[in-house]
Amino acid sequence: MSNATDCELCNAPGGDVVYQGTQFRVVLVDDAQYPGFCRVIWRDHVVEVTDLNELDRMLMMDVLWQVETVVRDVMQPKKINLASLGNVVPHLHWHIIPRYADDAHFPSPVWATAQRVTPQDAIEARRALLPALRDALALRLASYL
Repeated sequence: MSNATDCELCNAPGGDVVYQGTQFRVVLVDDAQYPGFCRVIWRDHVVEVTDLNELDRMLMMDVLWQVETVVRDVMQPKKINLASLGNVVPHLHWHIIPRYADDAHFPSPVWATAQRVTPQDAIEARRALLPALRDALALRLASYL
């Protein structure tokens, strides 16, 4: 495994690990406004999807759609945002973010200026789904190495 000594995703999990495979991990991000926010993080220190060989790219994309499917099924969002930015942390990872019409930033990206305050009862209802999301992700990803 290549590792960049100053890379936070090489040196820390990047969230609450739901699944750890040999080539990737899936984590839940502790974001108070966005329960169900997940990341798929490639194990080796690479920056772009095109740094992967063809089979690894296919694996990354397969895992990404598996996680998106589970997040949609469990969290029931209006929309899913997928993002692979890496401008701040240049280590290959994808954000899978469930979005709702009442969330603080909708329809803008979660990194934009907030447009409203999400009702606390809505956040709590979404947070209550996290154990089911964790279980469903672990079950869905269990066949990966």
